[in-house]
Amino acid sequence: MSEKVKFTIDGKEYEGEKGRFLVDVAAENGVYIPVLCHWKDVSPAASCRICTVKVNDNFITACTTTVDGNMEVENDTPELLDMRKAIIEMLFVEGNHFCPACEKSGECDLQALAYRYQMMVPRFPQELEQRKPDASSPKIFLDKNRCIFCKRCVRMIKDEQGRSYFAFKGRGNHLEINIDKKLAANISEEMAQKAMEICPVGAILRKEIGFIKPIGERKYDYAPIGTDIENLQK
Repeated sequence: MSEKVKFTIDGKEYEGEKGRFLVDVAAENGVYIPVLCHWKDVSPAASCRICTVKVNDNFITACTTTVDGNMEVENDTPELLDMRKAIIEMLFVEGNHFCPACEKSGECDLQALAYRYQMMVPRFPQELEQRKPDASSPKIFLDKNRCIFCKRCVRMIKDEQGRSYFAFKGRGNHLEINIDKKLAANISEEMAQKAMEICPVGAILRKEIGFIKPIGERKYDYAPIGTDIENLQK
């Protein structure tokens, strides 16, 4: 039988299963901790850092931190909110995130977080590394300039033999997301759709269905990100 422990978030006491990741337990208790790379029941990558919280006065990612007793978690503080806003701003200036022209507008987690944290003019200069889009797959258009390197597609979009359809290439400023052309040549409609849905931005798009869902009927057109648990974890 799993052990239940008590801990606090911003001074309020909660209960959760010991050993589970803080971000998931917090969501089950109705506390929103933002994520971009995390997905429930998938091994964490801790690549985006936007879920950073303070635990017993130490900065740490909530997606890799397991719940234990006597944890004092800070989540909603001016310091952490500004840190998250800065991460969003850096992601925007590093990539081609021109929301009005993007198919994922209204369903993009990065865009929704920019609204949540009231991002206006980023404090950082534009440093876009031009990466050539890849339209070689019969079902997927890969816009490498929108990728935020969350690793969701690498970790989750795999064939029956466990081979990933996506992988990273290069290092530093030259890092980019690539698609395995041989595997992608036979990717199913269902897997292509899943790849588009798990991508938190508009880097992975299914071909020939552009703007099939009109603006006004999209996920974050109804409610802002973080207003309910469903928005945190699909």
